[in-house]
Amino acid sequence: MPMYDYIYGTNDKCSDSLYEASLEQEEEKPDAIYLTHLTSLDSIYHLRLGFASLSSHPLSSRCYLLLMRPFTLMLSFILTFLSFRSFAFERNRFRDLTLHSHLLPKFSSHYKSQKQKESINKMIETAILEAEKKGGEELNGYGELYVRKHPKLKIRIVDGSSLAAQVVIHSIHVGIKEVLFRGQITKVARAIVRSLCQNGIKVMVLHEEEHCMLAEFLGGHCMENLILTTNHSPMIWLVGDGLSNEEQKMAEQGTHFLPFSQFPPTELRKDCFYHTTPAMIIPDSAQNIDSCENWLGRRVMSAWRVGGIVHALEGWEEHECGLDVPMVNPHRAWEAALRHGFQPLVLPFL
Repeated sequence: MPMYDYIYGTNDKCSDSLYEASLEQEEEKPDAIYLTHLTSLDSIYHLRLGFASLSSHPLSSRCYLLLMRPFTLMLSFILTFLSFRSFAFERNRFRDLTLHSHLLPKFSSHYKSQKQKESINKMIETAILEAEKKGGEELNGYGELYVRKHPKLKIRIVDGSSLAAQVVIHSIHVGIKEVLFRGQITKVARAIVRSLCQNGIKVMVLHEEEHCMLAEFLGGHCMENLILTTNHSPMIWLVGDGLSNEEQKMAEQGTHFLPFSQFPPTELRKDCFYHTTPAMIIPDSAQNIDSCENWLGRRVMSAWRVGGIVHALEGWEEHECGLDVPMVNPHRAWEAALRHGFQPLVLPFL
């Protein structure tokens, strides 16, 4: 509040009338909404509504935050157990689009009890219906359930998996003949493995269960490029949730860990390279981007989030969601992102 301007008479004379006029304006309707959740306990302070000095840097631990841990625990309790609705915590503009980021007041996508799952499903559904009333929505998740339950939705639900998969695929340098796969089998993982096998790149898998699950989605000559092995020699590791510390220790010196999940692996090895989670550099025309998205750098945005923005920019009418829904023309999202000025993050050369 401009308290000292009022005290010393230096305030603008039209401030009060401008304030009253702004109250009469209609609520801003977003063209796309990015739905996300908290990650670590201290991630509360990295939001724009937390500490600006923290949100302007990638998410990392701070010693002084340990002193605030009692208050943090109390705040997290309030957010996770007493709040049942998403809320806008960031507003941006990109060309003619108004972009909002909404926060689900929960910490993780891994929920243990059925009661917790039902609670989260209800919160996401409420967020979608609220966005339906406001005029725009983007959901970062496999939202096919809500499309089936509400077939007359005017909004489009986009999980961004097509672009996330393409970002990982195009991060692998031309000339790489083999990669090692390790992690949970997700929609993005299946799309990456299918594309690599079709392009003649051998995908080596360490666990028989993962090999069987991936083989179900491959056919014809692609199967010969999916190999069950105990060999840890490939210098490119595609990793997702589930990578253990013991497995990291088996990697060769100089190995590149390339995540395909939304959470990065623990950087255990000092003699190896860790790439970021699927992300792209945003164009200079994007406005009001002054905080970091989790562990990503300034003006770097997750591929899932970019996928929703590109969907809105292109005016595509179909949904992009659902675990079992095949990706139609996945190159379309990648080409559109580049056309709108988004740039890939380059993987260091071997």
